[in-house]
Amino acid sequence: MAMVDEVIRTRLTTDVPLVREVAQYIISAGGKRLRPALLLLVSGALQDTNPHRHTLAAVVEFIHTATLLHDDVVDESTLRRGRATANQTFGNAASVLVGDFLYSRAFQMMVDVNNMRVMEVLSDATNVIAEGEVLQLMNMHDASIGEEDYLRVIRSKTAKLFEASARLAPILAGAPAAIEDACATYGQALGTAFQVIDDVLDYEGDAQELGKNLGDDLREGKVTLPIICALRAGSPAERELIQDAIEHGRVEHLPAIQSIIVRTGALETAREAARGEARRALAAAEALPANNHQSALLQLAASLLERRS
Repeated sequence: MAMVDEVIRTRLTTDVPLVREVAQYIISAGGKRLRPALLLLVSGALQDTNPHRHTLAAVVEFIHTATLLHDDVVDESTLRRGRATANQTFGNAASVLVGDFLYSRAFQMMVDVNNMRVMEVLSDATNVIAEGEVLQLMNMHDASIGEEDYLRVIRSKTAKLFEASARLAPILAGAPAAIEDACATYGQALGTAFQVIDDVLDYEGDAQELGKNLGDDLREGKVTLPIICALRAGSPAERELIQDAIEHGRVEHLPAIQSIIVRTGALETAREAARGEARRALAAAEALPANNHQSALLQLAASLLERRS
């Protein structure tokens, strides 16, 4: 990961000061670096030392960072990772344009790897992520969204880059198609579980631990799995309250909705869905050689279920 950070620092070089300032602002904010770590762990499990793995790990972090910059503008977010978002600090225009810079820099780096299959996987993933963003925008303030629509959005918007990160390692290693498919399944399941837990924490987490404002999903009119489960199990009056909050972004209803979510067992139902995805990831990881890196992949999937921030 230290080598990946060095690639990130080197490839953020630009003669435009504002680009450098905004990009460094959001990347230096920390974050879990899960996607690059995932690529490196799978490479390790496959005992592959291809030097391009560090470049591609930086590429997926750049793509992820670009999506964060654009997300925060679309969602009008003010807080991420415990500090002001880039759009809050530098303005929407700078955030969008620096997001574009990170996308284009990522594609320059992909070309350096000179592997058409790598280009195919990452260009496809970037396109699917954009589709997921638009799908989510279309679903805003629509309380009729069901679990299938919800999963389609998060598998496009969040899980696709996890899937691509895990798939790139066996491609670099020249692994058989069955191993590539198992790694992709692991990544997709891990990414899905990660997002479901993220959505749970928006209603039961601690704002200081999360580093973001609780109730942002409600304010933005996002229908997530805890809301879907509460709508399914709630009384007519409770469903009416939730629908009104989603349709109008009434964040003042957050305490009442949190109570409904707890009473109906919606959080536990959503966590069980995440556990199902974690089990799917664990099963897929069994296809990899048994070594310390594979053990770390198993631990990573299991640790998501204890996630609190």
